[in-house]
Amino acid sequence: MILERTIAPVFAANCYVLAPAPGAPALVVDPGAGAAHRVLALLRSNRLTLGAVLLTHGHADHVWDTSALIEAARADGLLTVEDPADSAASVPVYIPEPDRYRLEDPDATTGISAAGMTFADLAGTPWVPPADVRSFPGQGFSSAVELVPGIAMRAVAAPGHSEGSSLFLLDASVSDNAILIEAEVPQIMDADPSELDKEHDYLLALDGDVIFKGSVGRTDLPGGDQTQMFATLRFLATALDPATVLLPGHGAATTMAHEHYANPYVAEAKVRGGDLRP
Repeated sequence: MILERTIAPVFAANCYVLAPAPGAPALVVDPGAGAAHRVLALLRSNRLTLGAVLLTHGHADHVWDTSALIEAARADGLLTVEDPADSAASVPVYIPEPDRYRLEDPDATTGISAAGMTFADLAGTPWVPPADVRSFPGQGFSSAVELVPGIAMRAVAAPGHSEGSSLFLLDASVSDNAILIEAEVPQIMDADPSELDKEHDYLLALDGDVIFKGSVGRTDLPGGDQTQMFATLRFLATALDPATVLLPGHGAATTMAHEHYANPYVAEAKVRGGDLRP
């Protein structure tokens, strides 16, 4: 499987490109402000087309370049499906239903500002709503669904950072990869150098702004809830295999095992769960 990452320049939001093989339709996850042309470069270098977009949640820094990416891919002839009747609807954009409303105006519903500047000011471009927005399929919370052929994933609701924040789990066979090295997964760190070009099986979790390496997503934005976040973290600490590779919305990749012993928020959540009493 192809697993690539680029980093949007506004708030350093991670954007991931997933595809089963070169020449296949790609799933792009969280194209933040300024990511569009960087994603196009990854599509070209791997001979991929843009098949679908997945948004882990609806905050502005993770969704802003969605329409720009689709339009740029169309201009370069990199769309998987061209619809002569309505080309704007040829790339489905999936988002968890509780955060779908945010795509009407993510700047306002995210509530982020810096030095008196709104997110649109920081991005330098206006918000353009995607034409074909769809709720992530409900059955995808109980069994794996394919948003593009060959990439099957199952969602886990993980509210706290936002109402719709979710993790997206997928089994993947991936060879030596800078992201996996960064996460210090044992299969690579302990491997014989001659074996690094071989694919190994991993459980990957695209976890947006739920868990970061050594930290978690903030809960003070509109729709955030600290009690829900602690409950989510306690559930994930119990339910996720420690070997799960976490691909967060900001910062370095990590593993659930690492977060069990190095993330103070996860440690506290395992004791308190959703109880915020002292």
